[in-house]
Amino acid sequence: MDSFSAGLVVRFGSQLAVVLDNLDAGRTLLVALVESDLSSQDPDTITLGKDDFASAPFQPCVINTQKTLRLSSSEGAKTSSTLTSAALGRIFRRRIEIDARRFTQSVHSPMPFEPGDQVHYGSRVFDEKEVQAGINSVLDFWLTLGPQGNAFQHELARYLGIRFSILVNSGSSANLLAFGALTSPKLGERRLRPGDEVITVAAGFPTTVNPVIQYGCVPVFIDVDPLTGNARVEQLEDARTERTRAVMMAHTLGNPFDLDAVTAFCKQHALWLVEDNCDSLGSLYHGKLTGTFGDMSTQSFYPPHHITMGEGGAVNVIREARLKLIVESLRDWGRDCWCDPGKDNTCNKRFKWQLGQLPAGYDHKYIYSHLGYSMKPLDIQAAIGREQLKKLPDFTAARRRNWARLAAGFKPFEEFFELPEPTPGSEPSWFGFMPLVRPGAPFTRRELVDFFEARQIQTRMLFGGDLTRQPAYLDLEPVNGRPPFRVIGDLAGADRIMNDAFFLGVYPGLTDTHLDYMLETLTDFLEARG
Repeated sequence: MDSFSAGLVVRFGSQLAVVLDNLDAGRTLLVALVESDLSSQDPDTITLGKDDFASAPFQPCVINTQKTLRLSSSEGAKTSSTLTSAALGRIFRRRIEIDARRFTQSVHSPMPFEPGDQVHYGSRVFDEKEVQAGINSVLDFWLTLGPQGNAFQHELARYLGIRFSILVNSGSSANLLAFGALTSPKLGERRLRPGDEVITVAAGFPTTVNPVIQYGCVPVFIDVDPLTGNARVEQLEDARTERTRAVMMAHTLGNPFDLDAVTAFCKQHALWLVEDNCDSLGSLYHGKLTGTFGDMSTQSFYPPHHITMGEGGAVNVIREARLKLIVESLRDWGRDCWCDPGKDNTCNKRFKWQLGQLPAGYDHKYIYSHLGYSMKPLDIQAAIGREQLKKLPDFTAARRRNWARLAAGFKPFEEFFELPEPTPGSEPSWFGFMPLVRPGAPFTRRELVDFFEARQIQTRMLFGGDLTRQPAYLDLEPVNGRPPFRVIGDLAGADRIMNDAFFLGVYPGLTDTHLDYMLETLTDFLEARG
C-alpha cells in the first residue's frame, strides 16, 4: 500500500475510489468514492472527464467528495488510473469549500439579539461565500493583487457604469491617490500646483481634506447644511478665486450633495471634481449612482462601509483614460510602466524608451514618472470583495429600510430633535441616521449619547466635526506667507453638527429587534426626563 499516492484511482472489489491521502506509513488510504450516476446534482460531487486523467484514459465519472473511506492494506486495492493535479485540486477545493461552509454556518451565524448585547453602528455582513472565496484565493497563493483584483476592478466599474476602477489599500489612500493624480505633470496646464485652492466642506472626515494640504494646496472650507450634512452650495462662488482649481468633497453619510449645482459650477469654471463616495456606494441622485458625476471618485471597503474586504478602497476614473494611468503609477511606486504584476513588455518597447536623463533603452519597468507609493491591496481581499459586491443591492435596500425605521421612530419627538433630510432628488444608501438635538431640549447630546452607550448601543459623531477646529489643522504653519486654509463665512452649520449631532447605525446586520431596542432606549431616556 505504501506505493499509493494522492490522485491515484484505485479499485477494491467492484468499487472505484480516488486516493486522497496515504496514512500510517502506507498501511491506510483515505479515499473518495466514485459514483455511477453521472446526472447527479449533489453539490458535494465533482464530475471528471477524460481530460482530468493523466494516465490510462478513463470513462467520465462522478466523485463524491464527502463520501470517504479508510482502506487498509488487507483490502487489496489496485491502481486503475491517475488524475491530473488540477483534477485532484478540484476535489480538495470542494472538500475545503464544504468544510468552510459548515464552519461559517456553525461559528459565524448571527446569534439572536438580547437586550444588553452590543448594537454596532456598522460591521461586516457576510456568509460562507466570502469565506470560501478568501480560502480559494489563498489556495491559488497569488497573494499580491492579481486575477481576483482585476476581476473586481472590472465588476465595480461595470456596476458604476464608468470606465475604470483601480483598487487600493484603503479609502484614505484612494483620496490621496485621486488628488495626487491631479498634480501630475502629465496633465500639462491642468495640473494642480502648490498654492492652488481646492473647495471642500468643513464638516467631515479628515482624509478627504488632508491630501490637499499634503500636496501643498490650500483647502477652502465652505459650510454645510446641518440637516443634509452637505455643502451649502450657495457659498461656492464666494469661495472661488483665480487660484481655484478643484472641488473635492464627500457625500455625507450616504446622502448625495447637490450634484446639479456642484457639477454646473465645476463645468462653468473648468474645475476638477473629485467625489468622496466612501460612505455612499449605491446612493442615487436623480436615478444615477453617486461616484459617477465627477472626474474621479473614491471608495472605502473598511468593515462598516457598504461592502468590505477588510481594508481596501478604490479610485474610480469616470472618463479620462490618462487619469487611470496616473493613479496606477502613483499606487505602484510611481513607475512609468503600466504592466500588470507578473507581466513584461506590455508596451512592446520595454528597452526602447528614453525618459528624463536616463540612458536610452533603460528598462521601462524601472523608470519612475511620479513620486509614488505602494498602495495595492491583496488578491484575497479582492476575492472577498467580489462576493460582497454581489450582495450590494440587498445591502442598499436594508440600509434604506433601517434608516426609514429610525426616522419614523424619532419623528414623534421632533420637539427635541431636528431630523436628517435626504437631498432633494436623491435616494441615499445611508451610512447612518444623524439627528440633531435642538438648542432648547431639556438634555444635551452628551447625556443622550451616554445613555445609548450605557445600553451598549454604539453612537458616532460626524467624524471630525468642524475640521477647522481640530488640533491638526490649527497647528498648520502658513505656506509662503499665506494661511494654510481659508474659511468662507462663520461655519455655523459645521459647528452645529459638531456640537449637537450624532449618528446611529443602519447597516444591514441590524434586525427589527435591534431597531426596536434602539427606539425603546430613546423612549426610556425621554421618559426619564419627564
